[in-house]
Amino acid sequence: MSSATSAGPDVARTVTGYLDHLTVERGLAANTISSYRRDLRRYAEFLAAAGVRGLGEVGESDVAAFLVALRNGDDDHPPLSATSAARAVVAVRGLHRFALLDGLITDDVAAEVKPPAPARRLPKAIPVEQVVALLEAAASVEGPRGLRDRALLELLYGTGARISEAVGLAVDDLSLSADPSTAAVRLAGKGGKDRVVPVGSYAVRAVQDYLVRARPALVAKARTGVRGGALFLNARGGPLSRQSAWTILREAAERAGIDAELSPHTLRHSFATHLLDGGADVRVVQELLGHASVTTTQVYTLVTVERLREVYATSHPRALR
Repeated sequence: MSSATSAGPDVARTVTGYLDHLTVERGLAANTISSYRRDLRRYAEFLAAAGVRGLGEVGESDVAAFLVALRNGDDDHPPLSATSAARAVVAVRGLHRFALLDGLITDDVAAEVKPPAPARRLPKAIPVEQVVALLEAAASVEGPRGLRDRALLELLYGTGARISEAVGLAVDDLSLSADPSTAAVRLAGKGGKDRVVPVGSYAVRAVQDYLVRARPALVAKARTGVRGGALFLNARGGPLSRQSAWTILREAAERAGIDAELSPHTLRHSFATHLLDGGADVRVVQELLGHASVTTTQVYTLVTVERLREVYATSHPRALR
């Protein structure tokens, strides 16, 4: 334990003041306050059991030891996941920072104790064969809806667009010239950052079919017209919502007999993974996805490495069995 001339403020009293600060001045949600209260009560109990009389006696080693205790668990507490332990460490760091700014302590000993990084969850992608089955299942619906659904899913997979970007498209955002190799779409990404992405020939044909054979019929159903010329319309002629787009994906997956759990990002993940599998440079994929940092895109390279391991293990005569 670190030595000090004074034990400093009572831990429990400081915790109460900090939680009041978060509630009144910061306006944090009730659930967040409840989680912080639980984490900080455990922190106070940990310090008391270690013989720490006040916040001024706490050293960086004490905070680090608390993190270890969270991860290991004890007779009264199960081990916490990296995510839950990280939340508790954030609460503890906030407590010490609050005490420092209030003049209750002279050093912020928790500042250098980093929350554990949560396990990296690999994006879920589906094989090309399942993508094709999904697209064909979307087109199996008769009438304008089938043409719309096929165009939507083809565009999602063909451009890597987010669901929100796709449903937010206007007809004018498309550039479908006579030469399919120059087709492109302007996507409004996060933070107001637009990007222009090429559109493949399959998506071009699907969108053109929808524009010619289906969208006019949907426009005719709109009572007051379609504001802004939204590309994808619902059955009433209004702009298609994100929820409806998700329903389209889920129903197409059911018709295709795909058991894998699909999310609105499934086709985006598949787009990136299949590009990298085909030899695309990660920085090119970064630009296509609209990621601000290549670090975000590099998570997809982990997916392809896993795929390479699978192929190696099943194909190489000297692989481990």
